[in-house]
Amino acid sequence: MRIGGFKRFSVADYPGKHCAIVFTQGCNFRCSYCHNPELVDESSYGNLIPVEDVLSFLETRKSKLDAVVVTGGEPTLQPDLFDFLKKVKKMGFLIKVDTNGSRPDVIGKLVESNLVDYIAMDAKGPLGRYREITRSNIDTARIGESMGLIMKSGKAYEFRTTVVNTQLTEKDLIAIGKTIKGASSYVLQPFVASKTLDPAFNVMTSYPPKKLLDLRDAIRSLGGRCEVR
Repeated sequence: MRIGGFKRFSVADYPGKHCAIVFTQGCNFRCSYCHNPELVDESSYGNLIPVEDVLSFLETRKSKLDAVVVTGGEPTLQPDLFDFLKKVKKMGFLIKVDTNGSRPDVIGKLVESNLVDYIAMDAKGPLGRYREITRSNIDTARIGESMGLIMKSGKAYEFRTTVVNTQLTEKDLIAIGKTIKGASSYVLQPFVASKTLDPAFNVMTSYPPKKLLDLRDAIRSLGGRCEVR
């Protein structure tokens, strides 16, 4: 596991649970608004954190933490992800994995092996715009496959979209809602400018709160749950 960051405590990243967060290094997408450029851009990579150090810390927190979140970057790119999760699961922690959905084969194996309790997948945009938004040559059929797998997995899950008003139109967001119609959890996340992979996005904004709530209601009318976080 290439661990590029580690947060020892959070109450915001696994619903209703106290968790630690492992940030993996490396991603196959290049989303302009990405707020973890140090995990995506090789020229910005920092020093890796030894896996043994993370596991040793978790061993001391068995009675104080409920869960471990593995995010990125893109965790499903890590060749030893399963070995790491097995060790974490053996300690008794719940596991949440954040993914961009580009590797449905890995997502399927995570579900089948019962190594994941919660899956959060970014819905970057309508499938027809995925390559543009992610600046990658992704096969969008794989994105759709991942969405279907997650919805049928029997695991707790959420889809989430970071909303940049210059990037996603209202029609785009409705199109996403139609793609995941019936999802038990879809979250619209207002974009907040900070550090971004593309510095031009540091001056971008999201939609006004009222507009986001209207979009939430429109997506709810399609079927399924939608919230603004």
